[in-house]
Amino acid sequence: MEYKMVCIDMDGTLLGKGKKISEESKKVIKQIHEKGVEIVVTTGRIYNNAAYYSHLLGVESPVIAANGAIVREKHTNKVIYENPIETEQCIKLVETLYEMNFNFHFYTLDGIYCGSELMKFVTKLYMTKQVGYDTLKINYYVIKDIDNWKKFFRENKGKITKCIVFSINPKRISTLKEKLNGIDKIVYFGAGSRSVEINNQGVSKGNAVKALADYYGFKREEIVCIGDNENDVSMIEYAGVGVAMGNAIPEVKNLADYITDTNKKNGVAKAIKKIFKL
Repeated sequence: MEYKMVCIDMDGTLLGKGKKISEESKKVIKQIHEKGVEIVVTTGRIYNNAAYYSHLLGVESPVIAANGAIVREKHTNKVIYENPIETEQCIKLVETLYEMNFNFHFYTLDGIYCGSELMKFVTKLYMTKQVGYDTLKINYYVIKDIDNWKKFFRENKGKITKCIVFSINPKRISTLKEKLNGIDKIVYFGAGSRSVEINNQGVSKGNAVKALADYYGFKREEIVCIGDNENDVSMIEYAGVGVAMGNAIPEVKNLADYITDTNKKNGVAKAIKKIFKL
């Protein structure tokens, strides 16, 4: 089988020690990209950060960001697929999060809107500092009261790609998930035991990979997907070859066609070498 597209998750997958891409991974990815294989960064992260990492890899392929809520060309900014959270759902979410006293933030393509100064500070620490590519700068904002949140959502209709909620207490995250089950037209993904990522109904990496495959005219059998966590399940299921990282959750490993090494031991590079016989 000639594989035409490789979709790669970032955190826990492509990013290894120090949340960096290893030189080995860059080398192997460049080899197959130069042979015509599309290399698609496929992540839960904000679009501008995903596109930044795609540029660091030196690839020309589109980017899948915010768990599949947006698929976009980097150089032309052409939107191939998008599925933002509806305004009324955003309002219901923020009402619930205020009621339950959670830390959270919402994404647009290039902005992270936080519920507090502390959340902004912590988010900036977590998000990799971007050097160069000024057009992909991430902007950080704080919105402090519920009325301003509602105003923000109404003014930015169709631009909210994702919500992330955090707690140091896993039981509180479990309780929140139960509440989220009562909100229509959303979907959520676990991101460890201390956070949950919320998107519009129908959003998944699998659906985004399919949209991109349809855009290129690729068959699913011609696609490789590599991931490690809950939001990667759908694309591992969809792929012709699904690859689980050695550090992946059991559900991903059980679905995968192949289990590679961990993200800290060049698992992505090893998988690509094996599949493409390098």
